[in-house]
Amino acid sequence: MESHGVTDEREGNDDGRSADRGREALIKATVRVVAARGMRGLTYRAVAQEAGVTHGLVAHHFGSREALITAAFREDARTREAQKELGPGTGRIEDIGAQLASIVHDQPYEQRYQYEMILEALRTPGLLEDVRKTYEAFIEATREELRLAGADDLDTLSSVVYAALDGLVLQQLITGDSDATRRAVARLQSLIKADIAVSRLKASMDAR
Repeated sequence: MESHGVTDEREGNDDGRSADRGREALIKATVRVVAARGMRGLTYRAVAQEAGVTHGLVAHHFGSREALITAAFREDARTREAQKELGPGTGRIEDIGAQLASIVHDQPYEQRYQYEMILEALRTPGLLEDVRKTYEAFIEATREELRLAGADDLDTLSSVVYAALDGLVLQQLITGDSDATRRAVARLQSLIKADIAVSRLKASMDAR
C-alpha cells in the first residue's frame, strides 16, 4: 500500500496545527487500511506504514486501537455529511442522490470502510452507538430533502429512500457500474415524484 507521508511530530515541531494535521493524516490512513485489509488488518504498524511514520506515533495520538477506530469513524462520518451525498438541500427531487455514483466511483475506499465499520459495530457495543447516530443523521438529512420537495409521511419515506441509496452504494462497490447507479437513482427520483403526486391527489380528493 502506498505511503502518504506524515511528519513525525517527535522529530519535528510541536506546533498544535502540525499535531492536528498529523492526527488527521493518521485517521485517513486508518480508513485506507480498513478499506483494503478489513478490521483484522488494522494494527498500529499497518496504519503507521500507510501514513509513513513510526507505529509509536499512532499510539501517541490515540492511546488504544479502540480510540483510533472511534476517531476514524467519527471523522469519516463528518466528511460524508459535509459532502452532501444525499442532496444539497434545494428541494429539487432531481438532486436527491444525484452525486452518489460519482462519489462511490471517486472514493471507493471510503465507502468500503463504512461497511467494514458497520460490521465491526455489531460486535462492538461502544461503536454501535456512533453508527446508529450516523445513520440517524443521514436519514434526517434525507427527511429534510423530502420535506423541501413537498413529500409527506416523511418518517417512513426517508427511511425507504435512504435504505435504497445505501444499497446502491454497496451494489456499485460490487459491480463497479456507475451508470447502473445513475439509472437506479433516476428511477428512485421518479418513484418519489409519483409518491408525492399520489399524496397530493389524495389530499385534494379528501378536501372536497
